[in-house]
Amino acid sequence: MTTATNLTELTGDYVIDGSHSRIGFVARHAMVTKVRGAFNEFDGKIKIDGDKPENTTAEVTIKAASIDTRNAQRDGHLTTNEFLDVETFPEIKFVSTAAKQIDDDNFEISGDLTIKDVTKNITIPFAFEGVAVDPFGNTRVGFEGSHTINRKDYGVSWNAALEAGGVLVSEKVVLEFEISAIKQA
Repeated sequence: MTTATNLTELTGDYVIDGSHSRIGFVARHAMVTKVRGAFNEFDGKIKIDGDKPENTTAEVTIKAASIDTRNAQRDGHLTTNEFLDVETFPEIKFVSTAAKQIDDDNFEISGDLTIKDVTKNITIPFAFEGVAVDPFGNTRVGFEGSHTINRKDYGVSWNAALEAGGVLVSEKVVLEFEISAIKQA
């Protein structure tokens, strides 16, 4: 394993390994607890430029219907037009527009996040978790990051008022990214 201080050796094209990565989210429920979930189907590619990190790019496509909160009834509701409307908008996309190295192991990737045909530019801070060669000879890199969005900004506005005040589902949703990517030959 190496650190990000030698970024040149990381230069190359990578594919996100969906079986060893997680794209998840956290939202408040009933004002008292959090519901965690993830999208089980996604793919993406990353082009790392170790000599000029600002030229690094990333692109991710998520199958919205793959949402999983470990509750089938809730997942079914989240796929309807009250939330993600997966029949009309089957994909959630992120396409980077800028990259910035903050220090040896921290980066910011800015890009366009599209949910339900609404596109907003966001900036996600990522920590470099390392690079390793797996037992199959694949060079892997790891990154972790998170970013909070307001779901209403993307037309995901359904809610229910609570008797004691407040709402059932928070407007703020934390997006979580735990990425393992494999370098391509």
